[in-house]
Amino acid sequence: MGSSSVPVSKNVEKWREHPPSSYSLKIHNFSLLENSTSSSDDKYQSRVFSSGGYNWRLIVYPKGNEKDNGSGFISLYVEIDNESLMISTPPNEAFAELRFFVFNKKQNKYFTIQDLEVKRFNALKTVWGLQQVLPCDTFINPENGYIFDGDQCEFGVDVIVAPPLTKWEIPSFNEKLINPKFSWTVKNFSFSKEDEHSSNLFSMGGRNWVLKLYPKGYKNDGKWLSVFLHLADFDKPKADEKIFIQGNFRVLDPLGSIHKDGQFYDWHVEANAGWGWNQFLSSDELRKLYLDKEENLNVEVKIEVVSETKYSPIT
Repeated sequence: MGSSSVPVSKNVEKWREHPPSSYSLKIHNFSLLENSTSSSDDKYQSRVFSSGGYNWRLIVYPKGNEKDNGSGFISLYVEIDNESLMISTPPNEAFAELRFFVFNKKQNKYFTIQDLEVKRFNALKTVWGLQQVLPCDTFINPENGYIFDGDQCEFGVDVIVAPPLTKWEIPSFNEKLINPKFSWTVKNFSFSKEDEHSSNLFSMGGRNWVLKLYPKGYKNDGKWLSVFLHLADFDKPKADEKIFIQGNFRVLDPLGSIHKDGQFYDWHVEANAGWGWNQFLSSDELRKLYLDKEENLNVEVKIEVVSETKYSPIT
């Protein structure tokens, strides 16, 4: 059995008690307005109104916009004032949602129809709207409630302008680091009584780092060598900032054959600017294989990726 797809309308119709927020056009003699548009390209343009920092006009085609497949319907449009675009911040365009209103006295509510697609107004496209809001026959029949009290009616519009983009972030990942390797020799490591060794600061990937070794383990249990890579205190992430690093830490075998490697992948944040291993290498294995003749410990770190994120200015 075959299947077919039905086009989904982008317009939403509903009833609303609240009047339009941007502009209302109340007409006392619709028939005369309809006749008057024959000398103005079949349309009536409202005076300028302001919404979202721009100036607009509501345009009504009482007999429909024939040029836009609206013949036989009430057609409603919004036009942005060109001068508003000229004085706005480049690129001289505005994005807006449009919701059109037709008052119905019988229902004592507004028939509303909204195009769900946000419209882009610029110098090349200053007018957007709906060519088939209501059939003219439906609209002019007083029994339906759109024409009331003789020959009155009301149209309206909400122009909901999207504010310009002001908050953004652009993360990038630097994979071509200059001098990506840092080597460090901790002398007389086996005789050290210190609980912590810190390397000199080194710069890599646009950040400053420090290696920290704990000969007795981070928990000071004497069974493990703990290793951590930290951002320098003055280079720690700011509030709600994060920095990704990827690389390799290595304890070098003095005989050059069985190095102890560890890969790291980590996001550094304000609350935790360091990452590493509590149990990188057992103390027994370290003493047997990784101290040279002078009892020195040689380590190196290679950072392969460091992220950098640009943020919008915080106001």
